[in-house]
Amino acid sequence: MSETPIVECVPNFSEGADRDKVAAIVRAMQVEGVHLLDWSLDADHNRSVVTIAGAPEAVCESAVRGAGKAAELIDLTTQSGAHPRIGAADVIPFVPVSGVSLAQCALLARQAGLAIWRRFGVPVYFYEAAAARPDRVNLEDVRRGQFEGLRKDAPRDTRRAPDIGGPELHATAGASAVGARSFLIAYNIYLAGSSGVLAGAGTKEAVALARSIAKEIRASGGGLYGVKAMGVMANGRAQVSMNITDFQRTPMTRLHAAVGEIAQRHGAAIGEGEVVGLIPEQAFEPNADWVRQTLQFDPEEKVLERRLRHPLPWP
Repeated sequence: MSETPIVECVPNFSEGADRDKVAAIVRAMQVEGVHLLDWSLDADHNRSVVTIAGAPEAVCESAVRGAGKAAELIDLTTQSGAHPRIGAADVIPFVPVSGVSLAQCALLARQAGLAIWRRFGVPVYFYEAAAARPDRVNLEDVRRGQFEGLRKDAPRDTRRAPDIGGPELHATAGASAVGARSFLIAYNIYLAGSSGVLAGAGTKEAVALARSIAKEIRASGGGLYGVKAMGVMANGRAQVSMNITDFQRTPMTRLHAAVGEIAQRHGAAIGEGEVVGLIPEQAFEPNADWVRQTLQFDPEEKVLERRLRHPLPWP
């Protein structure tokens, strides 16, 4: 008996301070056959992350509607955030959960991108498994220069022009990066400030330390496979903000221990962690240190397969 096709989509919107705006975007995404699994705001990164899952075509339509409402409500020319962004609906990744392949998710991403341009006039870049060009597989390459830089470069440099629409970006909503990928875990660790090198340290010193740890831990710096990281100030504290793109090759336990060891070498200690969005059941390690040190981690709410059994009400 074949599995029921289920696709996850995790749109990231460039608004983390105005809860009413984000709630309106989420409401616009309500489509029959789509379950709302998680949505959260981060004022420091000025970013919100929404997690939905369900039947492939319905999830595609939900994501497109969210992008349209974001284009209506978010004006990138009047705000900024610690997190890199090129659009109001900044990234829209489709992720296979069951009964669907990554290649099918890539086709879904192409379908969504075309609809976003045709309905709302927001140009689209395709990335990862949906990339139309090899130099756009990595999201970092697509977002280089952020909204402000891309707005200048796209109309005059064909190498930076969108895959669909443009070449000018939408005046206030920028462009969206739409892609297909395997599970990604967004995981942040705060640096402890009660003792050691961070005791009495200023903001600049604390962030510099977080950036040093991030540089050492991320794959591009010779660190752990599939790890992207940056050091930021969040909630008034230094934080190592990470994305794990291959949790099977780099389990959360290994990452948590490695960040702790690097921090210790720098004369610092790590504090609590936080998981943004959901994780797959395979990544959950019930008795691991990272689970015990993660803020408000309830597996019934944070593990995707469990959350699917009792989704959130739409706002």
